[in-house]
This record gives sequence, C-alpha cells and structure tokens, in this order.
Amino acid sequence: MASILLADDDPAMLDLAKRALELDGHTVKTADDGAEARAAIQAGGAFHVLVTDIQMPGVDGLTLAKAALAKHPSLKVLLISAHADVLDGARSLDPARVHLLAKPFPIDKLRSEVKALGG
Repeated sequence: MASILLADDDPAMLDLAKRALELDGHTVKTADDGAEARAAIQAGGAFHVLVTDIQMPGVDGLTLAKAALAKHPSLKVLLISAHADVLDGARSLDPARVHLLAKPFPIDKLRSEVKALGG
C-alpha cells in the first residue's frame, strides 16, 4: 500500500480521512497545515501520494503541491477544495499526476481517488 502525506487545517476532516485511508492499508502521516506538510517533504519523507486541502493558512495546498511535485517526480497529488474556482486554478497541473476533488464528498470517493493515483 501507499505512504500518504495528508494535509488539512480542519482537524475533523484530517482525522476522518486518515482513518479511512488507513482502513485501506495505507500508512498516513498527517500535517495540520501546508507549512508542516512542506517540512515533512523537505525532510525527505518518502511519500507516494500527497492529499491536501487547497485553502489553508500560510502555505496553501497548491503551492505545497507544486513544490512537492518538483522535488519528487514520482509523487501523485490529490487536491481538495470546497471552492470550484480554486480547483479551476489547479487544472494546469499534469492530470496524470494530479487529481482534483471537490468538497463535500463521500469518504469512499476520497478512497477511490487515492486508489486511482496508485495508492
């Protein structure tokens, strides 16, 4: 299974997503914000998939994703947002490496998106 870095500033969402992904056998490291997630990536964390909310204080998910993709060419990313216009801004990223998911979503949708990314 995949090693996943999960970043979201909503503690309830972070906990729910972590538990759901662990049910599928993934190893999940959580980050409360983009800065913490960026530090985990820069520290050499060997992640297969980054799952991140786009709108977070400080380092937003789009900035985080671009930096992570540049550092780790094999990384896959799932960007999540409740705002369609923010997701539209992410459509310029490589669709083979980056998937987009609009909130709200059933937790099974998150699990299937991660699976589609190779997780």
